[in-house]
Order: sequence, then structure tokens, then C-alpha cells
Amino acid sequence: MTWSLIARDTDVSIGLIVASKFFACGAVVPYVGESVAVASQAFCNPLWGTEGRARLAAGEPAAIVMASLVARDSGARQRQAHMMDKQGRFATYTGTECVDWAGHQVADDHSLAGNMLTGPDVLQVTSRAFIAGRDLPFAARLIAAMQAGEAAGGDKRGRQAAGLVIHRGEDHAWLDLRADDDADPLAELERLWDVAQERYVPFTKGMGTAAAFSGKPQRDEIDAAIATEQARRIAAGLPSRSRAVEAPE
Repeated sequence: MTWSLIARDTDVSIGLIVASKFFACGAVVPYVGESVAVASQAFCNPLWGTEGRARLAAGEPAAIVMASLVARDSGARQRQAHMMDKQGRFATYTGTECVDWAGHQVADDHSLAGNMLTGPDVLQVTSRAFIAGRDLPFAARLIAAMQAGEAAGGDKRGRQAAGLVIHRGEDHAWLDLRADDDADPLAELERLWDVAQERYVPFTKGMGTAAAFSGKPQRDEIDAAIATEQARRIAAGLPSRSRAVEAPE
């Protein structure tokens, strides 16, 4: 199951996005940390993700971590993974018993892997779209790249779930979106990202960080950012796409 994209942005951001005809793939594939990322997929072993993330965060090279995981797992021929270490180096692995089409590829700032795909074009198109989308916000760029891969064929079984995780130099996620069971999960991620602009993204500006434990707990700056975004949407004629329901007064 699955294809996924790991990428680093021009700042400290690291993102991992995944889509699949498999329930809640966003819960079982991505393992992202402050400066590293692992995608464990196909007949996925979650220990590749948890151990891999910890070892990469401790400074081990991606190639060494990947080789160790493969060598110790008797089911490795059915596994697929790719990862990025603290130095931005990628390692990839596709087991010989992964269901066709299965494969991986690496570029300067991103890596991709997929199995049960309609063909290699899915990864190639996803990669090209990610490169072409450099002027987009990072989250939108990741989503658009995967949508291009889906248009090229995607998972040969169909669609069901997708997930997107972005860290911005912290151990906690800055953004973590999932569509666990949806007819068009990547479109649902795109909708959620749009809704996130209304209040969530401004709210993250006040969150604590490793360098500033308390963050900015004052509401003035956050409220001003929310108001600015609301004004922008009104001026552009963009209605809210949120499905939230207000409590009756």
C-alpha cells in the first residue's frame, strides 16, 4: 500500500505526506521529529519508524540506520521505507516482495517511495510537481505534489486515506492533518489546510518552543493575525470551508 513524500523546506521545516487505499495510513506511515523523518510502509513495521526516528535524531546516518533495520527484520522483503537524517541525507529501501509497481527515488531535497502503484510515473510526476511548486507554502506544495501523482495513477486500488505531518525545528508537530476514510483524501487534506489558515496557523505563532518555553501566551498578536486572515478572505470573496458547528446561544 501507499506512496509518500519526505521533503525539507528552505527553512527548518520537514514534511512527510502519504496517501493510500488503506485506512488511516496517516497514523501508521509517518514518523517525523525535530530534524528527521521516516516513512514505514508496504507491509509496514512500526518499529522501523520509532527506532529509526530515535536513531536518526541521535545523529546516525540514514544509510546505516536503514541497513540495520533491513538486516534484522525477517520480513524485510515485504517492507518499504525511506528516511532523512539530521544532515538532510536520504536512504531508501523497497523489498523484493513488495507488490508491483513498487520503487523509490531520491532528489536533492526530497525522497519518495511507493508500492501497489499504477506505475513509476506516479513517483516521477509527484517529484516534478514538488519541484515546480517551490513558490507555494510548504504544506500546499506537498499536497499539490501528491495530487499530481494521484492524477498520474496513484494507488492502483483506489483512494481511502492520506496524512500530512510538518515539524518546524521542534520535537512536536507544527501541523498534523489526516483524512482516515474519505472518497478523496488528498482533497480533504487540502480543505483542512485551508481551514487551518482561519485560526489554527495564527494560533501556532504563540506556541512554546525549545528556545522559548512559554511561547507568546498573550492573545493580542494571535487575535490580530486571525482578524487579518478573515479580512483577506472577505476581500477575496472566499467563504469558510470549515464544517464546524457553532453552539446555540
